[in-house]
Amino acid sequence: MASMTLEDLSSHLKKIDFCMFSTNAGSGRISSRPMSNNGDVEYDGNSWFFSYEDSRKITEIERMENVSLTFTAPPSLFGKPGIFVAINGVAALVRDKSAFEKHWVADLKRWFPNGTDTPGIVLIKVSAVSIHYWDGEENGEITLSGTSARTV
Repeated sequence: MASMTLEDLSSHLKKIDFCMFSTNAGSGRISSRPMSNNGDVEYDGNSWFFSYEDSRKITEIERMENVSLTFTAPPSLFGKPGIFVAINGVAALVRDKSAFEKHWVADLKRWFPNGTDTPGIVLIKVSAVSIHYWDGEENGEITLSGTSARTV
């Protein structure tokens, strides 16, 4: 079976709103929490998440930038298994308002009532280093180097 591309993964990720976002909590512990991709999945290897500056995950990212994201889609009505996607990446904190506006969607007002002017808002950019996927029929890994992807 043919290997998936970033474009293939993007089409799957568009259907999955939440992932588990894991950071290094220190002392050998991993800290995970659900985060929404906000439908921002024209996937090129980067994932975008809004947060508050004073959250524990921001402190953990500042200490250790390596993070992981796990996405899971349920099985289809026709019995085909869903897809599982595990992304290992590097997180960067973005505090640029023009970047906020580029990635903003109206549903975010639920958590950030003043929109991109909400005090303490920060954008987390996760740049994938490797992506593992399983869909019941095939599995594989895509490694990324800069802006190019390579299927392994």
